[in-house]
Amino acid sequence: MTVPPSAPPAPDDVPRQEAHPVTEDEEQERTREARAAQRELVAHTPGFIFNEAASVGGSLVGGAQHGVSGGVARDVFMGRTEIHHHGTAAATATYASGEIPRRRLDALATVFVETQAFTAASARLREERVLVLAGAHATGRNAAALMLLHRLGVPAVHALSSETSPAALSAQLTAPGGHVLRDLPLSRNRPLREAQLLAARDQLKKVDGYLVVTVENSPFLLGATPTLWEPPETAAVLRAHLAGRRRAEDLDGLLSLAPVRDFLSRGAHHPAETARFAAEVAAYDGSEQAAARLADFGQAAVAQQCREWLSDPETGLRDKAFLISLAVFDQAPYVLAAELADKLYVHFQRLQHPEQPPEIPVFGLAAETRLERARAEGEMRDEATEWGAVPQFTAYFRKETTPRVLLTEVWTGHPSARPALVAWLKELARDGRPVVRTRAAAATALLAHADLPSAVALLIDGWAVSKSFGPRVTAANTLTLAQLLDAPVILRLLTQWCTDAHWARRWTAIRAFGLLTPLRPDLVAPALSALAARARAGDSSPAEADNLIESTALLLSVGVRRGEMLSELVRLLHHDTASVRALALAAFVRACDNDEEDALVDWYATTGMYETDSARDLAALWRTALGDRAHTRGALTALRTWVHMAERRADTAQALEFLLPALVVTADDHRRLSHELLNLRAPDGGPRPPIADRLLCVLNPSTADPAVPADPADPADRAHPARPARPARPARPARPADPSRS
Repeated sequence: MTVPPSAPPAPDDVPRQEAHPVTEDEEQERTREARAAQRELVAHTPGFIFNEAASVGGSLVGGAQHGVSGGVARDVFMGRTEIHHHGTAAATATYASGEIPRRRLDALATVFVETQAFTAASARLREERVLVLAGAHATGRNAAALMLLHRLGVPAVHALSSETSPAALSAQLTAPGGHVLRDLPLSRNRPLREAQLLAARDQLKKVDGYLVVTVENSPFLLGATPTLWEPPETAAVLRAHLAGRRRAEDLDGLLSLAPVRDFLSRGAHHPAETARFAAEVAAYDGSEQAAARLADFGQAAVAQQCREWLSDPETGLRDKAFLISLAVFDQAPYVLAAELADKLYVHFQRLQHPEQPPEIPVFGLAAETRLERARAEGEMRDEATEWGAVPQFTAYFRKETTPRVLLTEVWTGHPSARPALVAWLKELARDGRPVVRTRAAAATALLAHADLPSAVALLIDGWAVSKSFGPRVTAANTLTLAQLLDAPVILRLLTQWCTDAHWARRWTAIRAFGLLTPLRPDLVAPALSALAARARAGDSSPAEADNLIESTALLLSVGVRRGEMLSELVRLLHHDTASVRALALAAFVRACDNDEEDALVDWYATTGMYETDSARDLAALWRTALGDRAHTRGALTALRTWVHMAERRADTAQALEFLLPALVVTADDHRRLSHELLNLRAPDGGPRPPIADRLLCVLNPSTADPAVPADPADPADRAHPARPARPARPARPARPADPSRS
């Protein structure tokens, strides 16, 4: 098949003019989709990005690295919005479970290595009966969960389906003994709450059972304190596996082999990888072939293999294109890697033989053969789509470090291939499929980590200054993921771009800060400072101002840093620049006007109202927003959102009963809130909901008729209502301090 000559560069690749290219209404509509863009970024980012990002610790959102987790996601790029619904099963559904064979547990027990973390987790499980074990991907937390139950001496261990929703958890615990729920997917729309664990604990007491839930390190554990899992030392795991395969007198000799010493010297390895290496060591018979198999393990072997693939003249351009494409689409459907590899092959042919028209063979090697040559594997997995889960043949390298090593080697070791690679990545960034665009950003983030100046000059800056919306989002995604990989000076670049002379660079940096901080809560303070610096200029267009507000509001989606963020916003209220104060209030109001799972109202009801400083700061922001003419209408709309949520949830109702008196300092405050509650209607336009009358009674305790509000006798007395008692929590043994919470 002959490929037509290359088309002229797309206009979104090279624009540099300052004029705003789209209408304000269109830009504002797209800006409001920042939350959906954030969900899409996390859903489609490859595992090798989050696994490399130690600050994130795993795939972050429910372990769902290659599809949208629960709830609703949107494709918001390229000038359109597509809604994708991925609903969870009803809370009353019955899920499959089964007993794990005793021989499997006994076999695991012979090679499992206990650590201090395991001992502490075992003591906590014995006392509390339910334990959440959180750890990064492939660190052996599932094996630890089985052994925690096995060492308790339970009569049987039952595996619960990972499809079990947190709300339905206690209903599945009907049998005595141990229960394990491995890799529970969590998301903003499907968090695991402390109340659900307490209900499970009560049920376990009735049946004399125990439960261990394993999760990725996740921000969606609301009120639940997990036990953090750390794997045992690699040397201890290796010795344990060898002890069951070779005689004791052989162990020291095997451990002294050069490939074994090299393997152990390269730091920690995943327990599963160590177990596979132990099998090779146990099979060592002194032959060159056995020594080669040992040497094949480890990073050095991966790097050498990647260099050989790319430099071997016997490996054709099409095979090399497939290797590179597979690195970008690792753990994604094979058809994507194969289809887009041929597009890269076209770019390689044009680069190497510009005088010849590119040709792609219509038929070629079978998928299994191509994967075997690439030292990769494939298996059927369910891929999330807007129509539901669809089985797809998913391809991945056997060595999980291969994608990063291979892409870095292409970029730094073969600079002559850069023109083709750059053209290909630009093409991927314009693709209509979200996963393709996100993978282009992820690959470019890896290139930026290896050589930032070149990646910015050849790819990122061109996307950032584009007149089109899609490339700018790709630039923001790239910079976000590059910061997760700790690429150098990314934070400084984003800070400078927030006040850049070009409107599109400012837009890109502002959006990137909104995407980044929920993944890196430690960057909330510098992100807010950079956004406030742009607001201080006071010359933003309406579209840019809306982008600033949306990105600043996203900072309040960081659960562990929300109290700190509220304090920073209160500080901005005292800023001498009106535009900075307006940004703080507008962002707060927008964050409040959100009824999704783990929204600000959820956090306030479960955590914030019990923290003195946080409750004071939130009340101060509410009072200021309600009393500010420019924000009163928006604040009242957000308050209606909270009241409607209180109609559905008892904890939110209690939170509002505590909050409302703190918002009444003047008679005007009292009249405004009373008028709003008196005129509140149900979301469907029906009569005033009962919760409104209940809250009116809180505002007017001296009258039984909520329709006749009374002015407060002493408004100052209402600013500090009695704090409700936090729901009782079970006693827990003393645990070491978690430095990440300091």
